[in-house]
Amino acid sequence: MARPVKKTPEQWKKEILDSAQKLFMSKGYEETSVSDIMNAAGGAKGMFYRFFQSKEEVMHILGNRMFFENNPFEKIRGRSDLNGLQKIRQLLVYNQSDEERNKLNLQAVSILKDPRILSAAIAENRRILTPLWLELLEEGRKDGSIKSEYIKELSELLPLVDFWFIPSIFPSSEEELRHKYHFVTEVLSHMGLPLSDEDIMPFTEKFIAEISTKKGNGL
Repeated sequence: MARPVKKTPEQWKKEILDSAQKLFMSKGYEETSVSDIMNAAGGAKGMFYRFFQSKEEVMHILGNRMFFENNPFEKIRGRSDLNGLQKIRQLLVYNQSDEERNKLNLQAVSILKDPRILSAAIAENRRILTPLWLELLEEGRKDGSIKSEYIKELSELLPLVDFWFIPSIFPSSEEELRHKYHFVTEVLSHMGLPLSDEDIMPFTEKFIAEISTKKGNGL
């Protein structure tokens, strides 16, 4: 009888992440246990803890992996047919239309109630997203489509805005979330970054409805 093929650590890590992603998307994060993940990956529970400290860490890694696999900043970086402001508006459409990643992000909402996890998520957003936003905003200022004296400040603010819309962090009704969205777009417009666009609105309404539903499920 042939011996089973021994998996490398990298193969194990990938299979655990792949299994976790499928289960989080199908069953939900809260309903998925470490044992469920390892049953799907075909390994013992102890193997999980060789690579990851917790289920929360797996969710964090998956969010980053899915972002870089379909990075909206990379999609618009080489678009010579768009100015800086148009690139940012298209970026928002690309980002909000990534249904698989958005579904995973909704599953992660509940764990952000933990201050330690929230702090790590904010730090990661700042590390990854702030330089990407700064590059785009600088491009818009150079081509004249963004007229703002607050480019650096905006690049630091934009990665934080999403957290303000999460009801588990800042409790809000569906109507209050809409009001927040209009407030943010108006403030950004006054700061020289007019983001309101008809192409973005359907995705925004969908996001508000979905995150409000998660709140209704006890978040």
